[in-house]
Amino acid sequence: MKKESLTHSLLLFLASFIWGTAFVAQSVGMDYVEPFTFLAIRNYIGALVLVPVILFLDKKKKKNITVEPTEEQIKTDRKNLLIGGIVCGFCLFLAASLQQVGIIYTTVGKGGFLTAMYIVIVPLIGIFFKKNPGVKVWVGVVLAVIGLYLMCMKGTDFTLQIGDALMLGCAVAFSFQILAIDHFVTKVEGVKLACMQFVFCAIFATIFMLIFDSPNLEMILKAWLPILYAGVLSSGVAYTLQVVGQEGLNPAVASLIMSLESVISLLSGWVILNESLTTKELIGCTVVFIAIIIVQLPAKMSTKTPAKNTLS
Repeated sequence: MKKESLTHSLLLFLASFIWGTAFVAQSVGMDYVEPFTFLAIRNYIGALVLVPVILFLDKKKKKNITVEPTEEQIKTDRKNLLIGGIVCGFCLFLAASLQQVGIIYTTVGKGGFLTAMYIVIVPLIGIFFKKNPGVKVWVGVVLAVIGLYLMCMKGTDFTLQIGDALMLGCAVAFSFQILAIDHFVTKVEGVKLACMQFVFCAIFATIFMLIFDSPNLEMILKAWLPILYAGVLSSGVAYTLQVVGQEGLNPAVASLIMSLESVISLLSGWVILNESLTTKELIGCTVVFIAIIIVQLPAKMSTKTPAKNTLS
């Protein structure tokens, strides 16, 4: 592996590590503040963290620019950024809200694995856009269903626990958020889009916070560490690492590395929070992770033609 590729792989692994351990921060944060309060503050912080990154990239871009953009192009870019921020921000708010509430009723490990199901759901949604996901995706879906049953079903009543159901809803919402970003990132700069989605996600969360929560400054201050971890590292730093890391890697390899988030969430819940899973649930987690790996494998391996990633 080239030195540059190894560096980018390590950056993505670090992003995955931050996202995985952020489940612990979310779980601990719920001991002090309510879900929408945590979500609002976290995303305001995430947006602020990206501001200096954006200023730095803009300054660097101006040094290399040869043709100044027209006023019409500037207006179009601002419009796309605003619309993209609203759409992606709403999808992120919906996904993060379900995740933040769901983490109250389930373990960090299971929460991480269930959230990672978006990697299976995203290509399935492509069917509605007349994109055949391929045999490997269907194999992944079957394995994922088996794994989810082992992880989530209690006894023989075939019912999901409330926390598991919320996390599955979160995975679906994240799937639409990923597709929204995939659409708008071709129209605007990725870091700016991330910042705007955090802003609008925070605004939506603030509205719900004022309706459903009872914000308490004293409790917010007590939760400063998990809030800062989720805001600065999970929202701000990890996304920037993802943008930089993906530049030097094949998309299939990059997404596979990022899917390690689910494994890290399981291990962090075990090490930090002393959470435990039954043998059945651990087997379920393993099967789900195998499904995630299968979905991320290149569609076709050939020495003549480079492998294509069905998710890109």
